[in-house]
This record gives sequence, structure tokens and C-alpha cells, in this order.
Amino acid sequence: MIVRFLFALAVVAGASAADPRPRPTRPAAESTAPATYKGAIVMEAASGAVIFEDRADTLGPPASMTKLMTFAVLHDHLLAGKIALTTPVRITPEDSKIGGTQVYLDPRETFPVEELIHAMMIQSANDAAHALARAAAGSVPAFVELMNAKARALGMEQTTFRTPHGLPPANRRLAEGDLTTPRDFALLSRYLVERTDALKYTSIRSRKFGEGVRAQPIDMVNHNKLVGKLAGVDGLKTGFTNGAGFCLAATAQRNGRRIIVVTMGSAQSKERDLQITELIERGFRALPAAAPTLPIAQEPRRAPVLTAPAAAAPAPAPAEPVIKFALPKSGKP
Repeated sequence: MIVRFLFALAVVAGASAADPRPRPTRPAAESTAPATYKGAIVMEAASGAVIFEDRADTLGPPASMTKLMTFAVLHDHLLAGKIALTTPVRITPEDSKIGGTQVYLDPRETFPVEELIHAMMIQSANDAAHALARAAAGSVPAFVELMNAKARALGMEQTTFRTPHGLPPANRRLAEGDLTTPRDFALLSRYLVERTDALKYTSIRSRKFGEGVRAQPIDMVNHNKLVGKLAGVDGLKTGFTNGAGFCLAATAQRNGRRIIVVTMGSAQSKERDLQITELIERGFRALPAAAPTLPIAQEPRRAPVLTAPAAAAPAPAPAEPVIKFALPKSGKP
């Protein structure tokens, strides 16, 4: 069934019908396949306004998107001076036995924190995420407690973390692993692009791991295939397990405007990427001509207001409201 994107135009007082709207970055096209994700959301980054949502509160595993929260907690430690990018991390046997996607850390090796961050964010290395969590908090359980505290501070009300990497529990019971929603991960993604330098790492298409340490460094390629292929995409993180399906928290910036798109539970990676692409294109088309640019702060805030505030806010309100778009019901539950 052909899914058509319909735009509900917001009428602004005093606006003329001839007022120009932002042009699409490429010709509009109809979707040729129904949405296969379990949940999705599109958010305007500067204001936190939701442009589109479809089952955005569906609970499920984020898989390796979990590493975005691992980075957020590490960033707090870096700002506080508890660790530095140059801090050496001695690899332990526990780090090397995590499994899944990895850079094959060896207990005889030592790497600086930033090298492991590159491995975690580009290669999605589970062993690197485990080593960073242990080194930052003294133990992985202590680090996971910090992840959940950070989630609460950011308003991620439906999120529970149990690992720093997103791998499922040994019993494969989804309820006992990491759980979140597209809406919650949009809040986290907005925090990361607004208050951290996460894009410094998530925008890298390829990089070698272990240069100067290993005889044969590993060639890492960003799992987010939209980076470098779709205009403006510079993050953030993919995720996949059999239980989670294919997930992606993506962000793109064009002409000083940034949007965030999160989908969870797609059946195939190509379907996920195509639908993320379509949501990004439609999201930019839905922004008003005078959408605010995203301010970059130097310090993280504990509990950012991620929707239109009732009181005065640090950033000016957009001159006109975000135009939302919606998908018609497909008849599927």
C-alpha cells in the first residue's frame, strides 16, 4: 500500500499565502513501502518541537544506540576532570570477553580514553564500551547506575539501562535488558548535539583503530551508512540485535537548522535507512523559513526543557510554528 506523507499547514496570524516556504532538498516523492518500524519520531533540535511521531512511546530494546548514553556519562566525567581523553585504560579479561561487534581488545593492551571512544562510536565496539564504563566509574554496575540517573535527569521517563553497550541478557528476555522509546532517545540525541561534542565522533566515516599500538590496526567503518551520503547527516548511532531489530538515532543539519530522527524495530537495515532518509527530507520541508539555529552550550544541563516552555527560555521562540506532517493509517495495528 502506498504511504503518502500529508502536511498539515499551520496558519500564522498575519502571514500571507504567498510567503515562501523552504524548498525541499530534492524532489518530493511518495513512499513506495509501508512503515516497517515499530516506532518513530522527528524532532526539531533547537526547540525540541515534535514534527512527526508514529508510536513514539513504543517500548523496546535500543541495542547499540545505548552507547549514546554511555558517551553522555563519559562526557560528564570529562567535564568534571574525573578522566581525560588521554587517560590510559588497561584492558582486562572481562573487557575482552564481551562479544558481539568489537575491536578485539586484548588484556595485554592499553589505550587512551579517546581511542576507545572512537571504537565505541564508529565501530560500535562492545568491548570498548565495557572498558570505558569500567575505567570511568570503577565498575560496570556503578556506571550503569550513572546512566539511569542521567536518563532521569534528561526526562527519559520510559528508559532503563542495564548495560553500557546494548547487548541483550544471556537469557534473551527483552524485559531484562536495556529498554527505551523513540521519544526518549530523541531527548537524549538532542542533549548530545546541544551539550556535547558527540558529533565529533559520530560524523567520522572511517578510521583505523590501534595505530601505533597494534602491528595491524583495525579498519573501522561507521555503521551509520547515511553519514557522508545524505546531505547534512553527521550522527548519531545505529543499533541492532535480533530482539531490537534495526534502530537508528540520526541527526542532520542544513542551513543552520537541525532535526533529529529516531526509528526503532525495523525489519531490515535498508528499510530503516530509506525511511530515516524520507523522514529527514520531510522533516526539513516541514520547518518554517525562520526556524531557530541550535545553540551550542559549553556545560551540560541537568534537566533540559525539551518542549516549548511556558516561561521565558534562553533561546528565542521561532517566528512561526513548526509545520507537522502525518502518515495516514495503514490499517495495521
